[in-house]
Amino acid sequence: MSVKPPSTSEFARIVSVMQRLLAPDGCPWDREQTLASLKRYAVEEAFEVCDAIDGLGDDAKRAITGAGEVTRRADDPAVAHHREELGDLLLQVVFQSELARAFGWFGIGHVVHDICEKLERRHPHVFAGEQVGGSAEVIANWEKLKLAEKAGRKTLDGIPKGMPALLYALRMGDKASRVGFDWPDASGPRARIDEELAEFDAAVASGDREAMADELGDVLFSVVNTARKHGLDPEDALARTNRRFAARFGHVEALAKEDGRSIDAHSEEELEAYWQRAKADERARR
Repeated sequence: MSVKPPSTSEFARIVSVMQRLLAPDGCPWDREQTLASLKRYAVEEAFEVCDAIDGLGDDAKRAITGAGEVTRRADDPAVAHHREELGDLLLQVVFQSELARAFGWFGIGHVVHDICEKLERRHPHVFAGEQVGGSAEVIANWEKLKLAEKAGRKTLDGIPKGMPALLYALRMGDKASRVGFDWPDASGPRARIDEELAEFDAAVASGDREAMADELGDVLFSVVNTARKHGLDPEDALARTNRRFAARFGHVEALAKEDGRSIDAHSEEELEAYWQRAKADERARR
């Protein structure tokens, strides 16, 4: 089923609604917000979009160029949830743009204009007839164009300081790789994991907590780069493990409750047996 592109009137409506909310006789709560107070909502909405994407299952992993069709219809609850969360995220863009307009800085039209200019400028293979050999060359060209546009900036500049540490490490690895600073393959950072673990163990033996923190950071950094070289997102991988642990632990608690005792009244051996049963039950459900 095809979906029609949005009309300009639909986009104009959200801008109009936001302007009405911020009018002198509009919503008191909205009028009290600042760019600083909206930061938390922008972050929350971005994470909620990510959660909604996870709810799409395998369909979330399909590209336009991928084989096969998506399995969910437009009226699927997970699709509706994704749509709703994207709207909430869009609201944050419009809200901040309207505050900026009130300050005399820029409006949503400037935001849209700037991103369109950037997309056309950084896709010369689409808009200017330049030839590329594939996605890898597109990414490399993007980084070169970005550096040329922002003369004087360093390769690693521009990564948000508030980004979660695993994602920050991943972005640093990506950016360094695009200018040729990288291992040839995944065996490089994988070997570093063992090296850094040995150094962490030595720091633990010394009792130096500062050294322990430094070496543990090196271990995690090597793990992130190993994931990157395998095309994996370490944040997503850890989130998957967190979900598995939560599900298994919930199962352990249920098994303990069936025994008529609180979980902390069980021995280590009993809890391990429950854990293995939870894992077995999980495998059986797959």
